Amino acid sequence: MLETNNCLKFLLSEKMASSVTQEDKYRSYLHGEGEKNTKWKFGTPPNYDVVNKLFEEGRTKIWPPGSLEEKVQNLVKTWEMEMFNKISFEDFKSINLENYTVSVNGRKPLTLEEKRKLWGGYNSFMQTSLPENLRGYNPAEETADSSHVAFTTAFPRGFALEVIQVYSGPPLIVYKFRHWGYMEGPFKGHAATGELVELYGISTVEVDEQMKILKIEFFFDRGELLGGLMKGAKLGSTGTDQVALSCPFLRKTG
Repeated sequence: MLETNNCLKFLLSEKMASSVTQEDKYRSYLHGEGEKNTKWKFGTPPNYDVVNKLFEEGRTKIWPPGSLEEKVQNLVKTWEMEMFNKISFEDFKSINLENYTVSVNGRKPLTLEEKRKLWGGYNSFMQTSLPENLRGYNPAEETADSSHVAFTTAFPRGFALEVIQVYSGPPLIVYKFRHWGYMEGPFKGHAATGELVELYGISTVEVDEQMKILKIEFFFDRGELLGGLMKGAKLGSTGTDQVALSCPFLRKTG
């Protein structure tokens, strides 16, 4: 009954949201004529109503419309949306496809194809040189689906992003960011705490004349994120991953 009720709840919320939401205030290349042939990971464009509400209620900065800070924030949100939800590289419109690379914490810059080989999404951002017995979250054992399930189950309302300071403008943008969410679901055998989990970091973005991303780098402490997710009591096997993967509406959150 738990699986059925959860799936029904998400089905109803998806239908209600889709009836009123035609565009996203913070992300481009999500709706409209230009996306009619886009191949989406879960069949249809993602709905960001829930995480947008979390963002608007919890952000610490409200940037003036048209400001550099707002433009950078929306560019990063758009980039994140495409990376997590679009299947075909040719559908990515926030990046320069010929020259794009991404790197985390000074590791080797990755092309789109190299990033996909690491299963993309959360998994590519959680790479580590820690010994396997100390990792907590081990990207070597995860897939794109399992990593997505792990984090969207822990953060059912999403993991909001805001830009809190921009240090330099294009063509080389340097900014400070904050991610946050409430751990209202289990994570890797640890019970939900309901507590706020935050992650701060610095990012550099090199863009071309059309403001398409050529190179993006992130610097953050993955332990800051995992520490907040592993504070809860240890649980036995709950089948959370299997429940989430079997429900197409639960899969689309995040």
